[in-house]
Amino acid sequence: MDPVDLQLGNKNLWSCLVRLLSKDPEWLNAKMKFFLPNTDLDSRNETLDPEQRVILQLNKLHVQGSATWQSFIHCVCMQLEVPLELEVLLLSTFGCDDGFTSQLGAEGKSLPESQLHQGLKRPHQSCGSSPRRKQCRKQQLVSRRKGLEVLHRQRRRLGWPRRVSPPIWLHGDFSREGSAEGAGSTIQVSALPSRLFQGHPMSSVLKETQGGDQFGELAKKYLQLLRTSAQQRYGSRIPGSGQSHAFHQVYVPPILRRATASLDTQEGAIMGDLKVEDGTDVSISDLFNTRVNKGPRVTVLLGKAGMGKTTLAHRLCQKWAEGHLDCFQALFLFEFRQLNLITRFLTLSQLLFDLYLSPESDPDAVFQYLEKNADQVLLIFDGLDEALQPMGPDGPGSVLTLFSRLCRGTLLPGCRVMATSRPGKLPACLPAEAAMVYMLGFDGPRVEEYVNHFFSAQPLQEGALAELQTNGRLRSLCAVPALCQVACLCLHHLLPDHAPGQSVALLPTMTQLYMQMVLALSPRGHLPTTSLLDLGEVALRGLETGKVIFYAKDIAPPLIAFGATHSLLTSFCVRTGPGHQQTGYAFTHVSLQEFLAALHLMASPKVDKDTLTQHVTLHSRWVQRTKARLDLSDHLPTFLAGLASCTCRPFLSHLAQGNEDCVGTKQAAVVQVLKKLATRKLTGPKVVELCHCVNETQEPELASLTAQSLPYQLPFHNFPLTCTDLATLTNILEHREAPIHLDFDGCPLEPHCPEALVGCGQIENLSFKSRKCGDAFAEALSRSLPTMGRLQMLGLAGSKITARGISHLVKALPLCPQLEEVSFRDNQLSDQVVLNIVEVLPHLPRLRKLDLSGNSVCVSTLLCLARVAVTCPTIRTLQARKADLIFLLSPPTETTAELQRKEKREPTAVTCPRPHGYTRQSQNLNKGSISPQTFCPSCSAESHLGHLAPDLQESDGQRKGAQSRSLTLRLQKCQLQVHDAETLIALLQEGPHLEEVDLSGNQLEDEGCRLMAEAASQLHITRKLDLSDNGLSLAGVHCVLRAVSACWTLAELHISLQHKTVVFMFAQEPEEQEGPQERAAFLDSLMLQMPSELPLSSRRMRLTHCGLQAKHLEQLCKALGGSCHLGHLHLDFSGNALGDEGATRLAQLLPGLGALQSLNLSENSLSLDAVLGLARCFSTLQWLFHLDISFESQHILLRGDKTGRDIWTTGSSPDFPAGAEFLGFRRRCIPRSLRLSECPLEPPSLTHLCATLKECPGPLELQLSCEFLSDQSLETLLDCLPRLPQLSLLQLSQTGLSPKSPFLLANTLSLCPRVKKVDLRSLHHATLHFRSNEEQEGVCCGRFTGCSLSQEHVESLCRLLSKCKDLSQVDLSANLLGDSGLRCLLECLPQVPISGSLDLSHNSVSQESALYLVETLPSCPRVREASVNLGSEQSFRIHFSKEDQAGKTLRLSECSFRPEHVSRLATGLSQSLQLTELTLTQCCLDQEQLAILLSLVGRPAGLFSLRVQEPWADRAGILSLLEVCAQASGSVTEIRLAHCDLGTHHSLLVGQLMETCARLQQLSLSQVNLWEDNDDSSLLLQNLLLSLSQLKTFRYADKTFTQAPLQLCPALTPPVIPSPGLRGLSVSPCGQKPQVALEMIFRGTQL
Repeated sequence: MDPVDLQLGNKNLWSCLVRLLSKDPEWLNAKMKFFLPNTDLDSRNETLDPEQRVILQLNKLHVQGSATWQSFIHCVCMQLEVPLELEVLLLSTFGCDDGFTSQLGAEGKSLPESQLHQGLKRPHQSCGSSPRRKQCRKQQLVSRRKGLEVLHRQRRRLGWPRRVSPPIWLHGDFSREGSAEGAGSTIQVSALPSRLFQGHPMSSVLKETQGGDQFGELAKKYLQLLRTSAQQRYGSRIPGSGQSHAFHQVYVPPILRRATASLDTQEGAIMGDLKVEDGTDVSISDLFNTRVNKGPRVTVLLGKAGMGKTTLAHRLCQKWAEGHLDCFQALFLFEFRQLNLITRFLTLSQLLFDLYLSPESDPDAVFQYLEKNADQVLLIFDGLDEALQPMGPDGPGSVLTLFSRLCRGTLLPGCRVMATSRPGKLPACLPAEAAMVYMLGFDGPRVEEYVNHFFSAQPLQEGALAELQTNGRLRSLCAVPALCQVACLCLHHLLPDHAPGQSVALLPTMTQLYMQMVLALSPRGHLPTTSLLDLGEVALRGLETGKVIFYAKDIAPPLIAFGATHSLLTSFCVRTGPGHQQTGYAFTHVSLQEFLAALHLMASPKVDKDTLTQHVTLHSRWVQRTKARLDLSDHLPTFLAGLASCTCRPFLSHLAQGNEDCVGTKQAAVVQVLKKLATRKLTGPKVVELCHCVNETQEPELASLTAQSLPYQLPFHNFPLTCTDLATLTNILEHREAPIHLDFDGCPLEPHCPEALVGCGQIENLSFKSRKCGDAFAEALSRSLPTMGRLQMLGLAGSKITARGISHLVKALPLCPQLEEVSFRDNQLSDQVVLNIVEVLPHLPRLRKLDLSGNSVCVSTLLCLARVAVTCPTIRTLQARKADLIFLLSPPTETTAELQRKEKREPTAVTCPRPHGYTRQSQNLNKGSISPQTFCPSCSAESHLGHLAPDLQESDGQRKGAQSRSLTLRLQKCQLQVHDAETLIALLQEGPHLEEVDLSGNQLEDEGCRLMAEAASQLHITRKLDLSDNGLSLAGVHCVLRAVSACWTLAELHISLQHKTVVFMFAQEPEEQEGPQERAAFLDSLMLQMPSELPLSSRRMRLTHCGLQAKHLEQLCKALGGSCHLGHLHLDFSGNALGDEGATRLAQLLPGLGALQSLNLSENSLSLDAVLGLARCFSTLQWLFHLDISFESQHILLRGDKTGRDIWTTGSSPDFPAGAEFLGFRRRCIPRSLRLSECPLEPPSLTHLCATLKECPGPLELQLSCEFLSDQSLETLLDCLPRLPQLSLLQLSQTGLSPKSPFLLANTLSLCPRVKKVDLRSLHHATLHFRSNEEQEGVCCGRFTGCSLSQEHVESLCRLLSKCKDLSQVDLSANLLGDSGLRCLLECLPQVPISGSLDLSHNSVSQESALYLVETLPSCPRVREASVNLGSEQSFRIHFSKEDQAGKTLRLSECSFRPEHVSRLATGLSQSLQLTELTLTQCCLDQEQLAILLSLVGRPAGLFSLRVQEPWADRAGILSLLEVCAQASGSVTEIRLAHCDLGTHHSLLVGQLMETCARLQQLSLSQVNLWEDNDDSSLLLQNLLLSLSQLKTFRYADKTFTQAPLQLCPALTPPVIPSPGLRGLSVSPCGQKPQVALEMIFRGTQL
């Protein structure tokens, strides 16, 4: 038919379209479901003929608006076999906005009025009758035919084929995140197992309520309507033409595991460790266990993107609609991605009826019925992590508020709530008791099952499975159900055209997987470049704005048609209120949206390089709680990195229309950004994301950079990891040379994840902590371990591995000989499993630690382990304490060749559990087994130890090696009893040396402790035996003491019943390397040399806080008698209840214990009399040298001679004198001491003490300390001193004394001739030193410093001191004498017989005291020297001689004399004829005052030396100084001038010297300016020397000398040398350098 006739004939365009669509009603039904998701296709249209049904469906599409109608027309032209002429007419008439108002065909007239949509206009009645209109229509048709070729080219450019069948694409098991399988999409799946819906019967008849039959009928109708609606929404999808129906029924449930996590109800986040349990899968029926209302009523389904959460929710709706989940009468499914569009507040009834499904009538009655039957209502909320609205107030609120109240039971109490979410941030509304279920995707069997369901043809099934088996990377990608379906789609497209093995080579990465999917969607190889990039722009815009739902206004109609045709878009109904709904569109999955956005970024010319690189970022999987907007670009950087691969460049260049340079630039920019990220310090989640990106690029250089930049310790904490993640990490680590430590702590791992680590030789430490993994995980791990060549540490903690899983690991561990540490902590292993693990120890030559803590074992098993520790030569420590069970090993140093030779001995074929059947030679592990049942309570374990594995039996060679090692055995709090101790002793006697045995916290009691103590000498324990907290009683203490009496190596025994302490400490045996015969010979030689004593080691016996009383001492001392002969014994009885009676009794028993080294009696409630009575022990115990008593703190310690003890503990045999002489020598040299502190020292107590000490052998040192000692007590003590001839020292430390005490102590110097020194400081510390009886009487000393002595005390003190015969030193410094006190003291000084020194420093004296000292010197003939410094030093010291001293020396410094003091000073100097030398240093005497002083001093005879050091002397000229010298009343015989200048009037100087210093005998010039090139200076010096006729010595010193001294000045030439009377000439340089002198001495005449 001519095209014109199509419009001008009886059949118009509308009728052509109706006829065309009538040929393929299934296709039209599918499009109706797409564009009108809520359309009912089966209810009232079945009675209509096909054309009427098509017309009705077209009417419904037409009234939706221009966008929907145009998109539908584009789908018709793209997918159906439409004649080209009709296609042009359809696109020109209906495919644009101006054609939307075209009239409907006449066929619309035949439809009843009721069948037309209410909003549909009838077609124009005169459409085909008007000639004018017909002519216009013909012209339009001709003009449109001219553009036919243009439209045809455009059609091909858009990639439209002649007919495109709906592709095989994403049916059923794609996950919810961003997917469009909303209310309008369908899920066709295979039937679930019947067991999922068993056990929950429900009557098929609805419950009658109190509202009556009418009320029940309304509820019945609504519930039936609800099921019908669910069937329509989620029922089986109608397959398209040419497609296999079985293909659409593909559904394989993913792995579900229970998860435990603590919810932070305040922050709304999963806190701590999300622990995924391994074991039996959780079935869907387990999600809703309604038996007796047990279990949580809120279930959270957690899973990463693509795991199938939304699919599972749709599956539940479908099965409920089919009548399987009959435990629920009503089921509602809401998606938060749609609920986020609701901005107004809602009530629960509005949420259920306005946004889901409205009842036909009386909604209040229906809602009331749901409330009364809430326990049979299930509400599913999909995408909880996408909830964006804040919590609302009470009453009507946001959707999240309603969800919160439903979870907490304030709304619809009793209903069941299930929510799906990605792991991470969750709203705070979830109750803490909510059940957590984790979706883990597919394992190997599920992937195989899915492939078998996907491919209906047997050859394709086999080919696809073969491809997956050969490519581990693609197999790991298939662990994600969404990617598994994409892979099957690509294989379905590639397998027919490629040879085996070539198809999978095109799918190396996830990006190329999606790229092949896009190519598979392109019919006949025509890639719709423009439409694909435009749709990618829409996808990118949605990602940037957080948008996953689009409306028709957001996407152009051609793009909607393109997306619908290629199954890239899906549609659903969006309800925003009652009667308000519209069709929404979304990408089939958010990952598809991200991939299309990445294509747009990489290939579109609209995007520059800078904009592209902004999207290359790493997203952390630790969701931040403050994150406000949903992040939809998780995989966008990964897709960008994948598109940066060189393999993708042709594909991108085709999309970019050949612009290969632009594509290459963008690819290089992406790689450069990844290089920068690879060198940064990243968290665990970002490391995983980076590895994914780098792996997608397929760039070896970038992978090597990333691998080398990873830290040595790489932790992964608290975020989920998939098998794909680990496989990607393994691929990156293959490019690393250095080893690495991987620590997975708190990361949910799938059971088959360890398989991804196969062949990763870079892993040195591998740790899985707190993982609820089971046998499947252990089996997968066992396949990977032998392939890790560097693995040294393996940790598997917190799992639920049973014997089956351990058996796999036990077989794998010997294949890892390089292992150094293995940990199986907290795995709840049985006894037999623990023993099976221990059997591997001989086959791990380098193992250093095996941790089996947290696995409760019985006592019999523990003894088996002890047997292993004794017999295995590499074990150094076995530590068991409650839940702790640790083996520490010290493997021998062996070379690699030795290890290889060791492995070749007794080879047994052990097949590696890896899939390729790798087999190696190893030691036989099946030569026996250790069984915990070998020990039974009815018989001793000793009889069963022979059943141990032969590998662990002790051979001769092993026994020899065992003797050279030391073993530490700690079995703490293991419930060991007496019979276990017997078994353990028998076991340990055959073992090596034991460094430590710790059996604390058991139930050995008295008998068990006695057995261990008796066996201590036979067990070769070198350091410690701990029997604490074993129920030892006081009666058992005596048994233990008797048991250890013969143990030579015991160094210390500490028993404290109160603290439950029983600890034995041992010392190394003497000459450990020698045998018993050699040691016996050594002791015999010592016995012959000195029978009285042996070099025995010291021993400490500490019996503290044992409740010992006086009645226990006799038996106790008998038990200790044997220990006293084995060494110097230290006894500690502190903290007991001996009391006075016990102290008295013990003093009687101590001589029978021999020579003790110390005895501690602290904290025994002793009285003062009992404490003082202990001093008698000095006379009864020869070993006692020190008695320390602190009465208030009850510290009492009796000690022997420490030096003597140290001699015996040196371990050698010293050369010492014969016994008696040696002991006598020691007793004479070492004084005994008694220290008594914190004790009230009253006169009676002191009298008692001194009487007790009277019989004490000397020498004796008595040290007393109390808060205050009264004068009466001090007098009592001092009166007793003559009766203590052995006393050598009396010390009162930190004891307050009265002001009278200095006089009492001073009087002691005369009353007790033995006192040689009294030292009193600050009235708080007094010490009296005594002469021994052998010493002759001598001088004595008295120091009374800081005693606040003043003038009033001076006479009394001097009177007491004058009684002393010979007082060598008196120190009265730091008192309060002042000038008056000092004057009084100087007046009394002649009566005090001081022969040494008197110190009066720091007594606040002034110049008056210095002047009075000068005036007093004539009356003190024995004073030889006095020095006074009134400056900062504040010293005032006078030195005496025993006889009268002819010459005296006086030094006055910093006295600050004023002018009125000069005359008084001169008078004193004139009267002190014996004063021969006076030094005035910085006494503030100026030149005038000095001249006055020299003129006033009159000395009738004798020499007098005056030395003045004042600051002004350095600045004065030599003439001025000579003028001062000229004022002297006597004859000046010596002048020393320093640092002065000769001046300019040299002639006057010579004349002055000749007149005033004619008898000058010595002249010294120091630092006087005499220049060698100055003739005047030379002449002056020459005249000066010639004029001094009596000059005997001339000295000159100058630091400026640079020549020889005699060449310096012409005045010193030979004419001067024979000067009359000159006896010496000295010329030398001065300064810091060593002097260089030339001195000539001549005999002169006597003056």
